[in-house]
Amino acid sequence: MNSLIEINRLVKAFDLLPVLRQLDLSIARGEFVALLGPNGSGKSTLIRLLAGLSKPTAGTITIGGWELPREAAAVRAQIGLVSHKPLLYENLTARENLLFFSRLYNMTGVEARITQLLERVGLAKRGGDLVRTYSRGMQQRLSIARALLHRPDVLLLDEPYTGLDQDASFVLDGLLRDAHTEGHTILMATHQLDRAATLGSRVVILSRGAIGYDAPAAAQDAAQLATNYTHVTGMAQ
Repeated sequence: MNSLIEINRLVKAFDLLPVLRQLDLSIARGEFVALLGPNGSGKSTLIRLLAGLSKPTAGTITIGGWELPREAAAVRAQIGLVSHKPLLYENLTARENLLFFSRLYNMTGVEARITQLLERVGLAKRGGDLVRTYSRGMQQRLSIARALLHRPDVLLLDEPYTGLDQDASFVLDGLLRDAHTEGHTILMATHQLDRAATLGSRVVILSRGAIGYDAPAAAQDAAQLATNYTHVTGMAQ
């Protein structure tokens, strides 16, 4: 297996309270891993660690051969992060936001790339509008564009469907399918079992900071996944 992400014996504790406990996980290049688990199971903590926003208490993380946190700058260049918070500048236009983030990645000659991404996420006609005038769904689409801007190998998504209505959720489904088809490696933390079963190529369930279930998504439909989720976590979804 051509692993892009390697996590070994990962521990993360807050004030001596362990959130992740000796976690081992290997993710192959091109996989779409849906990460499930109840609140407090460690999903968001794991995403933050992989994004280089937090440091592990113990254990190792490598992405593309680069080690975190020692080589965090190299890792961040390979990662696009989408959170339930848009992480955008509301007093800038969509185009200005993407231009600003392109400078953080030392990108040049990005106008064509920005235009392409705005078209791809359905915001070409609103690219000159201030982000504060956008709906929640439009902001999340722009967040996807921002995450894809520098052509990262890895997309990390932390509850990206939070606050989206049905139409906006369907649009996000399509964007994530396209990103997976194009070869991006995706790790998405979510509470939505139906999307985990239909979008992901693999499902991982965290329970009390450890992996309680890990299987190909094709091995179950949403109903079977719900049964497995309840068995692993002791909680109905």
